[in-house]
Amino acid sequence: MAAIPTQRETGSRACDAPAYPGAGPRARGRATLPGSPLAPGSARALLRAAFTEWADQGLTEPATSARLAEDAMAVAGELVTNAVLHAGTEVVVDWRLEETGAFVVEVEDQHPARAPRDPGGEPSQEASEHGRGLRLVAALAESWGVTYRTDAKTVWARLPAGGRPRPSAVAPALETAEALAPRPYGTADGRDWLGRGALSFLAEASDLLAGQLDESLVTALTGQLVVPRLADWCAVWLEDEATVRGGDGNAPARVWHAAEDRAEELARALEKEPPCPREGLRSGPEPYPWPGDALGPRGARGTAFAYRLIAGGRPLGTLVIGRCGAERFPDEVTGLVEDLGRRVALAIGAARQYARQATISAVLQRGLLPGAVAEIPGVSSALVYEPRDQGGPSGDFYDLFPAGDGRWCFAVGDVQGKGPEAAVVIGLARPWLRLLAREGYRVADVLDRLNQLLLDDATEAADAAARALVAAGARPVAAGDGPQTRFLSLLYGELTPHDGGVRCTLASAGHPLPLLLRPDGEVRTAARPQTLLGVVEDETYTSETVELGPGDSLLCVTDGVTERRSGSRQFDDGDGLARALSGCAGLSAELIAERIRRLVHEFGGGLPEDDLALLVLQAG
Repeated sequence: MAAIPTQRETGSRACDAPAYPGAGPRARGRATLPGSPLAPGSARALLRAAFTEWADQGLTEPATSARLAEDAMAVAGELVTNAVLHAGTEVVVDWRLEETGAFVVEVEDQHPARAPRDPGGEPSQEASEHGRGLRLVAALAESWGVTYRTDAKTVWARLPAGGRPRPSAVAPALETAEALAPRPYGTADGRDWLGRGALSFLAEASDLLAGQLDESLVTALTGQLVVPRLADWCAVWLEDEATVRGGDGNAPARVWHAAEDRAEELARALEKEPPCPREGLRSGPEPYPWPGDALGPRGARGTAFAYRLIAGGRPLGTLVIGRCGAERFPDEVTGLVEDLGRRVALAIGAARQYARQATISAVLQRGLLPGAVAEIPGVSSALVYEPRDQGGPSGDFYDLFPAGDGRWCFAVGDVQGKGPEAAVVIGLARPWLRLLAREGYRVADVLDRLNQLLLDDATEAADAAARALVAAGARPVAAGDGPQTRFLSLLYGELTPHDGGVRCTLASAGHPLPLLLRPDGEVRTAARPQTLLGVVEDETYTSETVELGPGDSLLCVTDGVTERRSGSRQFDDGDGLARALSGCAGLSAELIAERIRRLVHEFGGGLPEDDLALLVLQAG
């Protein structure tokens, strides 16, 4: 391939100044992605959504849109992969559909001084002349290049309208790693595949590996892709301290052999010869000592290579491949495995990042919810709590706790948004609810004070953000600018058991209203609607009191129940929740909670799209 076309300029470019000055745009988009292993998958998802929108708007030709979209996602993923691996900085992705129907994508990173690199991560003459690692881009784009500026480097590619025709031998879609991988290299079909199908193999392998969030599964798929089609055997070592490995720490995490009865013996031999990477971050291939004794008479001679798995400038492991009865691998195979190794490294990095985030979220979630709910004399309770993201933190929360003086308090809340911002609000609200209740404040007073607390906290957060902007040299934000996002819907109540039943005082602030079920099946609301917490300064809240007699049940839910969707309908349309509760007359608190949960799940025909929480309190 010819040398990479390069354009050098001085000065910074404006955000809307393209690196590739093509025809006027018919449609365009732009996104900033973190320099992490998740970035390539995010880029592909953004372009998939863009092409779907353009097709709906009639901006692309139906006959060629799918092929152009497929090529665009493959090229964008490759360009972002290249930027993440070799720059490791935040990347900016620009894309546009030209009036001619051609598609242009540009990926900018913050390392303008670095020359294009080969997959090993080191600048080389071969990289500048042949563009290894961007072979997929060269194959699909009608033109591409690199634009250097003093503060950034942009790699761009232009795809012709409709995309380029694919070889007929390439499968149109990926079903499994077994179907994706080439035929064994020793066959005529295998050699033909290396010449014609390798690029599509890499693109589809990227999607397959990027969809995995478990590094054990990533390494298992790696073996399926490599053995026996590219090598007779392979092994993967992982280098992360948190990775659980057998033996004394030198054992490979995974070993494959084309002959399964040789895999265990091979694993023992490889454990004695762990890879010893050279200094620096080079991906290889590097020679690896041949474990001849473990492979039997026919495998006593052969060739093996080691490839360092590097992502984000960090070594994550090593991939070793071996071929029996040969003095060398074909160059096509070593280059292909090198490209595949880059994708394996990104997938392992993404899986580890996901695992870290899931662990942090799970710890946060446990800290934001009570370890146990209180047992109340004369009252049975049942709780259903199903966060949509099992790793959390969820926007829904609950609590049921003793407040002293023969009182017990309960709360079911829902914070606007999810994740860290929701965790901040819940971390404020739940401890303050307990503190205020135990200090003797009544229901309405607790809501008044919690409302002011959220408003004060939001003001402090906004002031801190404004100071940070000023310190960074940005325009200061005027008071009142920017969205107020720390809103909380809350159903809060106080229970006081007595000889005749249970007195319940409660209030709903922007929350689905609680429903009271009598033993005869009558259902009515037990509170009136009031304003969300954290919205209106100096709002005054009021409470209602109801008496729960023997067999009376109070149902408290979040909007994950009432707004559960089935097409255009919601579960609570036409008082659907009240009708469902009416059919629960005579059931215990546990059975009521389970029936409502089941009806909500069945209504939508699939897993709920929102967090779901419900609390049933039943007087004995």
